[in-house]
Amino acid sequence: MSSAAVAALSFAMVGVGPAMAAESVESAEERATTVDDLIVTAQRREQSAQDVGIALSVVGGAQLEELNITVVNDLENAVPNLEVDSQFGSGQPQFRIRGVGAREYSANNASTVGVYVDEVAYPYTVASQGVLFDIARLEVLRGPQGTLYGRNTTGGAVNIITNKPTRDFTAGLTAEYGRFDAVKAEGYVSGQLAPNLTGRLAASIERGGAWQYHRDTGESLGDARKTAIRGRLLWDATHNTSVDVIAHWYRDESDGLGFRLLAPYQTGKATVPPSGPLYPADTAWRITGWGISPQLAAIAGVSTSAKPFRDNEGVGLSATVRSDLGFAQLTSVTAYEQFDRKEFNDWDATASNEGDTYFYNEIEVFSQELRLNGTTGQADWLVGASYSSEANDGGFFSDFTDAFGPSYLFDTRYDQSVESIGVFGNLNYRVTEQFSIVGGLRYEDETRKLENFRTKRITLPPTSPPFDTESTLSEVSGRLGVEYKVNDDLLLYANVARGVKSGGFTTYNKTSASDEQAKPFRPEILWAYEAGFKSQFLDRRLRLNGAAFYYDYTDQQVQGYVVDPLFGRIGKIANVPESHIYGAELELAWRVTRGLEITQYLGYKYGEYDVYESLDWPATQAARDPITQLYNTVITTSLAGDRLPFPRVNYGGQVSYEWTAADYDLRVETNYSHRSDLYSTSAASIIPSYWLANASFSLGPKDGNWQAAFWARNIFDKYYEETRNAWNGNSYGVTTSPHQPRTYGVRLTYKY
Repeated sequence: MSSAAVAALSFAMVGVGPAMAAESVESAEERATTVDDLIVTAQRREQSAQDVGIALSVVGGAQLEELNITVVNDLENAVPNLEVDSQFGSGQPQFRIRGVGAREYSANNASTVGVYVDEVAYPYTVASQGVLFDIARLEVLRGPQGTLYGRNTTGGAVNIITNKPTRDFTAGLTAEYGRFDAVKAEGYVSGQLAPNLTGRLAASIERGGAWQYHRDTGESLGDARKTAIRGRLLWDATHNTSVDVIAHWYRDESDGLGFRLLAPYQTGKATVPPSGPLYPADTAWRITGWGISPQLAAIAGVSTSAKPFRDNEGVGLSATVRSDLGFAQLTSVTAYEQFDRKEFNDWDATASNEGDTYFYNEIEVFSQELRLNGTTGQADWLVGASYSSEANDGGFFSDFTDAFGPSYLFDTRYDQSVESIGVFGNLNYRVTEQFSIVGGLRYEDETRKLENFRTKRITLPPTSPPFDTESTLSEVSGRLGVEYKVNDDLLLYANVARGVKSGGFTTYNKTSASDEQAKPFRPEILWAYEAGFKSQFLDRRLRLNGAAFYYDYTDQQVQGYVVDPLFGRIGKIANVPESHIYGAELELAWRVTRGLEITQYLGYKYGEYDVYESLDWPATQAARDPITQLYNTVITTSLAGDRLPFPRVNYGGQVSYEWTAADYDLRVETNYSHRSDLYSTSAASIIPSYWLANASFSLGPKDGNWQAAFWARNIFDKYYEETRNAWNGNSYGVTTSPHQPRTYGVRLTYKY
């Protein structure tokens, strides 16, 4: 089926919808003829998703394999108005919901979208890559959060809920083999260990899958080497108190992503004329290139034959105590997370050393959250407090020696600490059986310190002293909304919310005269206005939800630039004084007949700068002093009225059919997604739109304990890009980070 045919079929089906099935409260007979009722904890209590007056999508754990969601980045192909990419192909995902989110490769700034695993916040998203295994469900909340969660965010929240231990003994194993010799296996055991004590142990491994190759040597790139383990103990300490302890470990020693040249590139620019080979623009999908200099290999402690790679390790421990006090439930969440990042990227995509970067970070986060929630009369209420202490020490080495000369090997490093305290509350008051008022407030006090920030050339003495600075936050955020339940099948709601996201620091290469670059950027403030509905029709066989929103942005954090007199344009995270975004989502789930189910989603958004003076780099280059060759004149231009750089439309869905034949249960399924084009501010070019489609066929004995599945991903073999990077300035080269071509394989599942 062509992409156009997929689009036509999907349009004819009308609609839009979250992925199905988290936890269902229906019987097997009801599930065969109705849309599953999704039970979520988005508001810190169990509710049907249809009773929650906020825009959210849910993806059930059983659907992750079908939807090809293996890391958090893949969520963008299953949820409306969500993008998750790794800037410049690094291992750090960046989340954007409704156009609200960051684009940067450094690992020291807080995410605009909150990421939580079993209620534990992951403030640095680089640590979230190894969490998607043994999952119960994923909840994606759109819009500012803070009155129910331990962190302030303007974009929204992604809640990852893992499977709990079971009282009955259960075990399972899933093994998968696919194209490029990719192997993946996940397994778990769960059951009662002692009276009132249950446990669960889950593990995941990935190996192989190299799909790229070096244009000069033919060497392969892309093998995975990931291992993750999670252990969980659930103790019913008393008849009204439970203790939930989770420990996890994750190691990623995989190859990194190779880049492609979008235009011809002449290497060896350190000499005049350039002495290196001329590389034509890459036309083959899987082609790439890399190399590491002996000097960079020595200071990074890696081999001179090193490929782009990741050597990341994370470990964490959390304890959640829940106690029923009679009048309310007390919840305490205590957590410690540690993550070490080591990552080598070759951004020039050649064997020459003109844009090579090695990242290193040591991250530690301690967090404590206390909540008290209950129901008094007609009110559901919650009050809470949170505390976190973070240490993020690190930096990166960058090698431009073949582009600018042997002294252009840099070491940038910093020590960052963050301490925050928040208090929050939320109230849902039922004025009548149908009409409710919802309100919440949060106060956050935060101090961020950046110390010993400096860049030095490896072969030269330091040219500037370390730079110390500080960023503070003392802000109130909140939400006020109304909900009107017309009947059991229709909920109308409207909200206005004020969201706040922390400021922070730009930790790119710092020159001797670039203290302006190192100054902190301000917190961003978002006023969000939203109205929506949640509805069910046809005896609960059809569910249709929708929302429209308008965002008024102050001090939006974007990727900008400052000018160094000697080096020219250098990156800096900047604040846009005023901007706005508006858009809408629709989500549909339809049980057409027994066995046939369709889900669809559609997201649209558009935004503009209202007040923003940005660097005019071509004009600034033209004004460069011809004698001293210094950039003494900086020219700016107004971007008021320009479109914000995010895709306007994303669309997707899933069609599945189940039936029984010869005592076997069979299921055929396809899912598809589309993202419209995206303007890359780094490369000053358009990243084209794309369509993706996946499919699977599974069978197993009726009421049996095993299943076999055959799957294909990106079945039409569509080329698409994630990000683009104009490294060393636009005049030197533009590379892009591609996604995998078509893959296919088999999956076997056994449950005891």
